[in-house]
Amino acid sequence: MPEGQKSAEGTKNGKVENGKSPSVTNENGNGSISMDTKLKASQILHNSDEIIDPYCDPKNPKKISFHDITSAAFLIKDGIERTPCPRSTSSESYGMDLYLKKDFLQYTGSFKERGARYTLLSLSEKQKKIGVISASLGNHAQALSYHGWKLDVPVTVVMPKAAPIMKIQKCINYKARVIVEGRDMAEAKTLAMKIARDENLLYINGYDHPHIMAGQGTIGLEILEQVPNPDAVIIPVGGGGLIAGIATAIKALSPKTQIIGVESEKCPSFSRAMANNGPVHTPIKNTLADGLAVPKVGYNAYITALPLIDKMIVVKEEWIALAILRLVEEEKCVVEGAGASGLAAILAGHLNDLKGKRVVILLCGGNIDTTVFGRCLERGLAAEGRLVKFNVEVSDRPGGIHELCEILSTLGVSIKDIMHERAWLKDIYTVEVKVVCETRDWAHSMELKNELKKIYTKVQFSEEPLAICEKELNSV
Repeated sequence: MPEGQKSAEGTKNGKVENGKSPSVTNENGNGSISMDTKLKASQILHNSDEIIDPYCDPKNPKKISFHDITSAAFLIKDGIERTPCPRSTSSESYGMDLYLKKDFLQYTGSFKERGARYTLLSLSEKQKKIGVISASLGNHAQALSYHGWKLDVPVTVVMPKAAPIMKIQKCINYKARVIVEGRDMAEAKTLAMKIARDENLLYINGYDHPHIMAGQGTIGLEILEQVPNPDAVIIPVGGGGLIAGIATAIKALSPKTQIIGVESEKCPSFSRAMANNGPVHTPIKNTLADGLAVPKVGYNAYITALPLIDKMIVVKEEWIALAILRLVEEEKCVVEGAGASGLAAILAGHLNDLKGKRVVILLCGGNIDTTVFGRCLERGLAAEGRLVKFNVEVSDRPGGIHELCEILSTLGVSIKDIMHERAWLKDIYTVEVKVVCETRDWAHSMELKNELKKIYTKVQFSEEPLAICEKELNSV
């Protein structure tokens, strides 16, 4: 196994040496994984001085140029997919000439490969032998691990304990040394920075390293080749590196094209940075767009992107869920929440000024967890009024529940789940029926609601927190 990809350096006969603990190693040679370290990330946070990443110095931020992006495009062209950007099959329904840049079709499922490959190719020969390290929840870790494997550069990734098991395993399969430690990304990054210092590894920030940003900017070059003179390009925003790179490329070649950033309301870190006149810590809440959940935008990314952004949009979670559903049903694209956020901004009515114009949406990632994907589809259906839940009290005499089912059948409503309850009702001659059903659209669900209220005195529809009101739907 190449240097830097061994199961545990400093380990002998199961004993811990040099402050490192033994690793649990796959016997099939698919990389290695360390589930623990002698010095916990929480201890490092408490005991260590902050280690500054020289490539991401808040006191000396670096702005990338168009030349940086063209250099990146030349170097990575043989190792990166040139992803398609077809016209949306639903352009007419949105009132726009809409195009979808499908960068989730990269080998590891996200745009992160572009920056990762360019950064690795730009290393000195000495650093290529020593290796690199980064902290990541998934997409950046996979991209760095994969291209490190292909370019024979040892890669170590530190992933917090919240990282999906599937993404951890992917990094192992790509021959990386994987350390699973830290309660969150802050602790994982602190640990990674310490290992970088101790082992002379180069730390690669997944969104703020200048080479990372330049690599991501190659998407902008491809967009302009595939869709000449777009009126607007809509870009998901997390740490800011993606929009910084793409905006630099597009504004250099097509200055009239609007650059529109989209964030989740659960972590609007770039919007807060703009209001604060600089990056500021933003609390993270659980979000469907976990790829955008970066608590503090990069300093390099901020100074590069700020003068190039025409508009920043913050979208609610229900619109992201609905966008994931629409992309599956209408475009046959399975994307993660971050990848769907651009369409979410359109669905929410935030970009009605682009009606009749040529617009490109970046679908940046498709690494969505299978169980999360199922929940997103259900939330999307609920948000659109196509999945409805209600409780109704019906007569407990023979045929009472049958009568309810007949009403639903007559209305053309499909029952997905049904159960009844007797014990906690005051009236012993009635039964409470709980129903989850599927309707065609919001209007159909309102028809169901009105009909049941005519027939039954006690009927209650769930006030689904993600439900989009009829007025909002009609405005899209």
